[in-house]
Amino acid sequence: MIRADSRDFEIHAERQPDKRMVMSPTPNDRHSLALFTAFYELTMAQAYWQSGQTASATFSLFIRRQPTNRGYLVFAGLDRIIDFLDEFHYSAEDIDYLKSLQAFDPAFLEFLRSVRFTGSVRALEEGAIFFANEPAIEVTAPIIEAQIVENYLLNQVNVNTMLATKASRVIRAAQGRPVTEFASRRTPGLDAADTLARVSHMVGFSGTGNVYAAAHHGIPPAGTMAHSFVTSFEQEIEAFRAYATSFPDSSVFLVDSYDTIEGTRNAVRVAKEMRDRGSELAAIRLDSGELRDLSTRCRTLLDEAGFPGVRILASGDLDEFQIEALIADGVPINGFGVGTKVGTSEDAPWTDVVYKLVEYRGAPILKLSPGKETLVGRKQIFRFLDEAGEYFRDEIGLADESTMGEHVQPLLTTVMVDGDRHWSPRPIQQLRSEFSDRISRLPDRYKSLRAPASYPVTTSDTLDTLQKRIAEQVKETALGG
Repeated sequence: MIRADSRDFEIHAERQPDKRMVMSPTPNDRHSLALFTAFYELTMAQAYWQSGQTASATFSLFIRRQPTNRGYLVFAGLDRIIDFLDEFHYSAEDIDYLKSLQAFDPAFLEFLRSVRFTGSVRALEEGAIFFANEPAIEVTAPIIEAQIVENYLLNQVNVNTMLATKASRVIRAAQGRPVTEFASRRTPGLDAADTLARVSHMVGFSGTGNVYAAAHHGIPPAGTMAHSFVTSFEQEIEAFRAYATSFPDSSVFLVDSYDTIEGTRNAVRVAKEMRDRGSELAAIRLDSGELRDLSTRCRTLLDEAGFPGVRILASGDLDEFQIEALIADGVPINGFGVGTKVGTSEDAPWTDVVYKLVEYRGAPILKLSPGKETLVGRKQIFRFLDEAGEYFRDEIGLADESTMGEHVQPLLTTVMVDGDRHWSPRPIQQLRSEFSDRISRLPDRYKSLRAPASYPVTTSDTLDTLQKRIAEQVKETALGG
């Protein structure tokens, strides 16, 4: 695959781009992301404010249950969340819009003008491995501030975690073979495409076809050619020759536009011409057909022609299940390009992520809805490692508990205090290295692509005792007149 560096492409900006073409997550450049909220967050905020219910609250963000076949989850999106909270405010245009709805008390809207996020946040580190019901983020702030940021936090954890987890499964299936992300044309929107490129590289992808994301995040851009390039020439071999002239040291030929075996023979002919000029064909790519048979036949043709070093790359609606099956069959495929099924997390396109009140005015809070019970109070996750350094079990305890030991790791760290950030983004290569270490510590039985074992997550005795006591109190008092 072609990898671009500063010598490969030069981009010259001769005029300012049309603003209509600039990516923006907001309705227009006057509104702030503070409006990215559910309408009921604002109606509740007014009722909180008018009733004087404005004390400090803690909300826990967690995923209720892991999607099918997911033995673990990968936490991601913290950098955007911290930026959002750090910059949170309502613009004059935001307030004007809310006034136009004629749904709110004008005095409340004047109050919103001054609202900033002044709370504290504890969270998992970017790229952390976690499991259902474990708090990934806990926000402590005046209840209005903590409530109205809910929508953005849920959105970012959902999409980042969903895509990072899916991508990490593909890396496991590939068993060390390089994987490149080609999903930007099929992801649900520009933001998802950018997110996928970043988190997939964090969990091990070698590069992305998304040039914007490559530039934005410092990821190697990668690509080959499209069928349109081949079919625009009168003969397939002429397309290969033209491409080899442009990229003599990094050409990858797409050989399945007409007939994959004949396309490979044409690739061999051009590879010989390239060798005569002192360069080598890098790879061929298969994008359709029965990959097991075709890759084997293509490998034979390449080897017999004296090109054992030419790699075979495969693409075409692949996911972790197909890649796992191909490798189990021993196919001679050296790398994979993945797109649609990863960019949409086809088999698990959402997570059951929620944001629940667990403490108000310093008192523990819980919800008792059947199947949707919550754990009370501010919490901590304690991870126990065995003698070999592998993850052994997790225990959810209260935030002020102290579980000491050489092989115990508390997972939630403080990232904001009184509205000030106590955290800064890490370079993508550092995140990549840290994730590689983390995933290597999770035993294989929890990483199986189908029906993985259930990782043990328990609650501490202290939390259990408090949970029972508050549940009894709630049953006695919450439904009173």
